[in-house]
Amino acid sequence: MNRAEQYLKHKLDQREIEGSYRSLKTANGLIDFCSNDYLGFARDQRLRDRIFSELQANTPQSVGATGSRLISGNSGYIEDLERSIASYHRSKAGLIYNSGYDANLGLFSCLPQKGDTVIIDELAHASIIDGIRLSFANRYTFAHNNIESLEEKLRNAKGICYVVIESIYSMDGDTPPIAAIIALTEKYNVHLIVDEAHAIGLYPVGLVQHLGLQDQVFARVITFGKALGCHGAIVLGSDLLRRYLINFSRSFIYTTAPSFHEIAAIKIAYQFLGEADPEIALLRRNISLFKEWLIPGSLKLIGSDSAIQCLIAGNNENASKIAAHLQQTGLDVRAILSPTVARGSERLRICLHAFNTNEEIKLLADTLNNFEG
Repeated sequence: MNRAEQYLKHKLDQREIEGSYRSLKTANGLIDFCSNDYLGFARDQRLRDRIFSELQANTPQSVGATGSRLISGNSGYIEDLERSIASYHRSKAGLIYNSGYDANLGLFSCLPQKGDTVIIDELAHASIIDGIRLSFANRYTFAHNNIESLEEKLRNAKGICYVVIESIYSMDGDTPPIAAIIALTEKYNVHLIVDEAHAIGLYPVGLVQHLGLQDQVFARVITFGKALGCHGAIVLGSDLLRRYLINFSRSFIYTTAPSFHEIAAIKIAYQFLGEADPEIALLRRNISLFKEWLIPGSLKLIGSDSAIQCLIAGNNENASKIAAHLQQTGLDVRAILSPTVARGSERLRICLHAFNTNEEIKLLADTLNNFEG
């Protein structure tokens, strides 16, 4: 074994010892309480049929995009879709990326510059952190959803300053005080960016627009791989921001464009979203049922009105043991382990969906209520 392989084995052995070793799993046939398919779009045959019809009506010249959008991968179809999505979200413009990770990496790596300041919630997604690291801007975190902590950081900001939050946090499922944060950004003349990845679905237009605050936000990131059931993302903002990203965002410039099938799927998913009132009502009802049927016990439930409901297990071993018990009962709930979350906050991340039945939710709640570790 050479030195590089020794290093790899040592790091993997450490993960095994800490109980945080990751491995890929295939579909298991269990009841889905782990995916981000909140409205069930990814499994909806009607959506598949409409996508197929769209493909038949607009036969692409090639299977793949054949190049980046600045070379051969652009089309009137994708530009029309960007304008349509921007209009839906009451934004001036939008630019589609291949994934939510690409969107955050591309936005935050090129927007702030060395000498600028980016202040993020301490629970912001890894893609946001990775993008900021590439920018060489000053990065500070504020205590989760804490206005006083944010203002303390704002007082010391240098250069152009951006504040970054999520409208629903991916690992806690809770919501920040967006209106109060906007008031602070206006007070200090800084710019707010909101990642709406997990809000779409529960709120068809996202939480920012649901609150009527879209004109007070510098940029929003909307992802398509969760409640919309497909793949990709869009950065919404001004036309000036869109043109800047086309010129400076490396994860947009230097990657092959999405295929026609991917773009068609996004277009049809947005049509479905406009008709999804019954699914949204079911999702909201299922969230309420789970919270009503779960008995407060040794596992702390993080306060959340979203589809993401998290129970703190306290360590990797306990989280993994409870998740294994749920899976043996036929319930696909996954443990979220450190270092994905902070040590001591290891948890069960339960995702509720419009398609979960009363019986499935009752089984989940009863299994948790009766678990004896």
